[in-house]
Amino acid sequence: MTRIGLLSDTHAYWDEKYLKYFEPCDEIWHAGDIGSLEVAEKLAAFRPFRAVYGNIDGQEIRKLYPQINRFTVDGAEVLIKHIGGYPGKYDPSIIGSLMTRPPKLFISGHSHILKVKYDKTLDMLHINPGAAGMSGFHKVRTLVRFVINQGAFQDLEVIELADK
Repeated sequence: MTRIGLLSDTHAYWDEKYLKYFEPCDEIWHAGDIGSLEVAEKLAAFRPFRAVYGNIDGQEIRKLYPQINRFTVDGAEVLIKHIGGYPGKYDPSIIGSLMTRPPKLFISGHSHILKVKYDKTLDMLHINPGAAGMSGFHKVRTLVRFVINQGAFQDLEVIELADK
């Protein structure tokens, strides 16, 4: 069993609540638009950290984190890409990878819209954790926590941090 803390679109904004809510987590994942090395370093110092870079991230972040991160945790293959779309409307840059070899979990960010949706066609869960930072049109900042247990996803929680 692996407990995951997931966030996206921090846009260089740091909130101590990230650590508070990710305290019970085994790993922290960031779906891009980190915005600053400081945010990535603080999260990585707290828990094992996996991330992808987003469209606003500069070269320093792009050198450390890939555009696409595919890995397996506790029996579940995961694919993270910042600009990825969602079931029924995947981004052209990732649709080939998803159709050829769908992971069990596809995570994207970018839209600042919290969305958890199951893709029946690909037998794949999609999560966009919304935006944890202050930049953008979203009204409420959000994080997601969930558990991966032998390839199954359980106990998904949406955490609202605060209004912007």
